[in-house]
Amino acid sequence: MNINLFEKACEEVFNEELGSNGIGTYGEKTVHSVLKNYLEPNNANHEVKVGSFIADICNEEGIIEIQTRHFDKLRKKLASFLTYSSVTIVYPIPKTKWIRWINPQSGEISPQRKSPKTGKPYNIFPELYKIKNYLTDPNLHIHIILMNMEEYRLLDGWSTDKKKGSTKCDRIPTELIEEISIDTLADYQCLIPSTLEEPFTSTDYKKAAGIPISHAQIGLNILNHLGVVNRIGKKGNAYLYSRADLYLNDQ
Repeated sequence: MNINLFEKACEEVFNEELGSNGIGTYGEKTVHSVLKNYLEPNNANHEVKVGSFIADICNEEGIIEIQTRHFDKLRKKLASFLTYSSVTIVYPIPKTKWIRWINPQSGEISPQRKSPKTGKPYNIFPELYKIKNYLTDPNLHIHIILMNMEEYRLLDGWSTDKKKGSTKCDRIPTELIEEISIDTLADYQCLIPSTLEEPFTSTDYKKAAGIPISHAQIGLNILNHLGVVNRIGKKGNAYLYSRADLYLNDQ
């Protein structure tokens, strides 16, 4: 984690946007641009054609794809890219998020309001499930980046206050908090809360991780598929799990 390099990437992207259109309407353009400049400062290695597809970054270390959502759209790229080199999928998660509302008529921007939600590495599970069959490929790596952000939304929703169903304009990174690299199957154990006592159910996992039960079930489905946890029985209708310690120690 290089705070200075991250701040430099933010400054370069912000200056470029202020000189053009400012806050955009693409939903993720600033997050994507900042991370691209942070992970690879050399612009010559950005948007490189590899086979039939364009990679966000391609350098001597391999291919990097920055994906804020819709991992299902990566399947065709992964099928192609993984035949050429190692591929790292970078997934940004807002650790703390402040929301600003934009009045589409006047252009007025509201003071920031802190979102009650706190981002966690486990938030990646629903996206990983979309590429579950690729996760065992030794050439595929996952890089989770937690950072604080400001989110700008238009007051154009269908509710009385215009907030529900509103359009996301952009998310602006403000601070780099943590980076988590998953390079081997054993590294996925970082997605098992250290406080979790064995054996455990998806409900236990949900409580320890502080995530919705649906995310916990998806997460354990993935971890079981990867051999990082084992199903060892049932408690009522719920599966019981344990960490696959012997498996992980053999890696």
